[in-house]
Formats: sequence, structure tokens, C-alpha cells
Amino acid sequence: MSQPQTVQISNHTRRLITIILLLSTFVSLASQTMMVTALPVIQHDLHVSLNAAQWLTTGYTLIIGIVTPLSSNMYDKFTNRHVFLGIIGTFIVGTLLGCFATNFFTLLLARLIQACASGMLMSFQMTTMISIYPIEKRGSILGLSSLVISAGPAIGPTLAGFILQVLPWRWLFILVLPFMVLAWIGGYFKLTNFSQPRDIKIDYLSVLISLIGSGLTLGSLTAFQVNAWVGLAMLIVGLAVIAVFVKRQFHLTNPMLKVQIFKYSSFRLMTIVGIFAFMVLLGTEQLMPIFTENVTHTGSFISGLILLPGAICNAIAASIVGRIYDEYGPKWLIITGGVIMLLASIPLVTISRESSLWVLTIAYAVRMIGNACVFSPALSEAFSQLSRAENSHGTALNNTLRQIFGAVSVTMLVVIAGIPSSLITGIRISMWVTVLLVILMLLTFARYLATKQKH
Repeated sequence: MSQPQTVQISNHTRRLITIILLLSTFVSLASQTMMVTALPVIQHDLHVSLNAAQWLTTGYTLIIGIVTPLSSNMYDKFTNRHVFLGIIGTFIVGTLLGCFATNFFTLLLARLIQACASGMLMSFQMTTMISIYPIEKRGSILGLSSLVISAGPAIGPTLAGFILQVLPWRWLFILVLPFMVLAWIGGYFKLTNFSQPRDIKIDYLSVLISLIGSGLTLGSLTAFQVNAWVGLAMLIVGLAVIAVFVKRQFHLTNPMLKVQIFKYSSFRLMTIVGIFAFMVLLGTEQLMPIFTENVTHTGSFISGLILLPGAICNAIAASIVGRIYDEYGPKWLIITGGVIMLLASIPLVTISRESSLWVLTIAYAVRMIGNACVFSPALSEAFSQLSRAENSHGTALNNTLRQIFGAVSVTMLVVIAGIPSSLITGIRISMWVTVLLVILMLLTFARYLATKQKH
């Protein structure tokens, strides 16, 4: 098993590339959740139903899950510079279309184009960061990466709430545009070629099977809310198609996704740990505004502000945790993070109409600190056995699975919250489900430690 090789570039160039990548990824991820706060405004302005308007967020998540597997082939076939400029250029096209959208379908198309770029950008950013930094710095650098992955979506709704207080919804696109144009210009002048494109043949049948399988599986999450039987049928067929896709990858010389890397226990188990942490993060983030807006009747801007301290705490913790991981490894960080997440759950599983918004804000912030203690080390440890050639496939698999299960978590918890006649009871049950996810996360990590000890 070869150790990952580091690209030889100057420290100055490395810092510039890091700034460009993190800025563009943060903006794309914040854009993903900005629309959550804007849905009621857009629904009223464009005269569409809430079910239709929700596709601006659901469709975005679905497309990210569908296109992310393609990123490993793009990284292998083209230079890193061409891939980055193509991704950011695509995001700019989607954003421009959103700036001038006059009807819902144009707006939805703008969001889906943005999502195509966003899905590729996450994997590209992680693969590049792993490639340009030495292995002993991996924890710190993936700490920064996980900071952006967590903070971007968390800050999006708050930022959008503030913008919508004073400006129309189109400014959610207009204000994003200059940042992405700057990222493209920075990439054009400063991003050097350090990857060697290979003359690989893209298996378009795998691409088609992946799109169909992912589309049906992820689409079933939305269909379940309309018709349970249709949703179940889509899920079963989608999973069957994905099984065919996985089987096909084992027999290809240049697979679309190198699923063989699941044989590494570190990648398999620590990816699952990261998925559980991400499911808890997105699920809690979605449940909090539902409670504050529908039970305590707090406005969307204040509901967004309740999430802000958690996003800040998560960002600060992630930057510190990466350095601790480099020094001491993942064991006590992940155990401590899990315990913190469980303790912070106490006010959440006992939530009531009388619950103080301050207490909920602090509980959410503490849970986000615990999440940072888990997410960054899990991400770093997952790549510990992969070679540099396998990094792009690892990041594509990691990001795809995380997005898919993140979407599953949000849909599942929202549906559970709506089952009882009392929304408060439903939200309590959903919060208990997040506690179960934390316990499963810790059990998976215990399995990883046991496996590591055997070897």
C-alpha cells in the first residue's frame, strides 16, 4: 500500500490555492441553504405552492448527490486547473441566471446548475487540499475543510434572513456573484497545474446507471411525503440500480468510482462515523427553525440567528481540533465529541413550548462543538490508508454518501416530527432519533478502534 505523495509547490502558492478553494466552497455551500429562509418570500412573489418552492432546496441536494460521483473521473481526465475553472464557470452561469429569473422554472434551473458545480467543487477542494499538503498536516488542513463544510450551510439561513430584511430575494444571487467571479479570476491567474491528466475512457453507461440510481433513490425521499407506495417503489428500484452500478465498477479497468477502497477498514468505518455526525448536524439544524417558527412563532431572521453561535463555535472548534488530531490522533477527540453531543441533547429531547430560546441556542452551540470534535478527525482518518491516486475517488465517495445520508436525515426527521398530532411531541421524538444516531456513531468508532488494535 503506497503512502500518499505530496505535490511540491511553494508555501505562498499553497496558501493562495487554499484561500481560493475555501472561499469558493464556503460561498457555494452557504448558497445551498440560503434559499431555506427565502422559500416563503419566493412562494408569494412567484405565485407557486410551498411543495413546488421546496424543490429549490430539495432539488439542489438531489443534484449534488447525483453529480458528485462524476468528480473523480473529471479529476483524472483533466488538469486540476481546467476542472476548477470549469466548475466555478458553471456556478457563475447558474448564479447569473438566478439574478435575472422572472419565473419559477428559470429560478429552479439556475439552482440546479449551481448544484452541479457545488457537488463537484466539494470533492475537488478536498482532493486538492489532500494533494498539496504533507501527510503530517492532513488533520489541520481537513479541519479547515470540515469547518467550511459545516459552517457554510449553517451560516446560509442566517445570512439570507439578514439580506431579506432589506433586499428582494434576487440579491441572494447578486451578492454571491462577485465572490465567485473573484474566485474564477484568482484561479485563472494563481492556480497552477500540479495534476497529470490521464487518457482514461469515461464509462458513459456507468454515468447513466449512476444518474438513474441516485435520482430514483434521492427522489424517493420527496415522493414518500406525497405517496408512500410510490416512494417505496422508487427507493427499491433505485437501490437495485445502484447495486448494478457497484457491481459494474468491480469489472472496469478505469471505474467511475473505485468502490474497492471500501476494503480499507479506516475508509469504510470512519466514513460511516462522519456520515452519522453529518446526519446529526443537518437534522438538528433543520429541526431548530421548525420549532422556533411554528411553536414559539419566532421570525425567520431570529430563527436563523439562533443557529449562528453554533456555526461560529463549530468553526472555531474545527480549526483547533485539526491540530490536536495531527498531534494525538482521533481516539479521545471522537469519544469526547460524542459525549458532548449526548450531554447537549438533554434540553433538546425535553423541548417544550416554555423552552428558553437562550437555552436552545446554547445547547445547539455545544452540540456543534461536539460535532466538530468528531467530524474533522473522522474525515482525516478515513483517508489515512489511501494512496494519492485513490484520493479523488475517496473524496467523491465520501461526499456522495454524506450528502445522500444528510438528505435522508433531514427528510426522515421532518417526517417523524410531523407524525404526532402535537408538533412539540414530534420534534422531541426526532431529537431522540438524533441521540440514537450519536450512539450508533460511537459504536462504529469503537468497532474501528477494535479493528485497528487487531492489526
